[in-house]
Amino acid sequence: MSMTTGGGGGGYSSDINVTPMIDILLVLLIIFMVIVPVVPKGLDAMVPQPPKDKKQQEPTDRTIVVQVLHVPGGAPQYKINETPYAKQDLLPKLTEIYANRAERIMFVKGDDDLNFAYVAEVIDMGRAANVDHIGLMTPKILAGQ
Repeated sequence: MSMTTGGGGGGYSSDINVTPMIDILLVLLIIFMVIVPVVPKGLDAMVPQPPKDKKQQEPTDRTIVVQVLHVPGGAPQYKINETPYAKQDLLPKLTEIYANRAERIMFVKGDDDLNFAYVAEVIDMGRAANVDHIGLMTPKILAGQ
């Protein structure tokens, strides 16, 4: 029992004729394939090049490096750009340094034998002093690798 009629009547068909749509899609595809390589991609930019000499560049006065130094059997020592500070003086000094700076970048350098909790405290102090970017200096970075 089939539901179709056996005759091939010449009446109207309700099926969609997709041949014209496929032709239009192929023409549009060819147009876009031709246009895309012609469109300019943007501005040319110069890529920054590494310095010619491989020596470690000295940090400038704008670079703030907070060092956390391991002391055997005692509390760690803290330095901001080679100037020693007590732990309670770090936050006020960092707040003073970053009060009028446009670029708020700080680097934290910790000894290998040091518990990371001390380094994390310095990072928290930097966040409290409104430092935007805090970087960790590792031995590999210092060696230039």
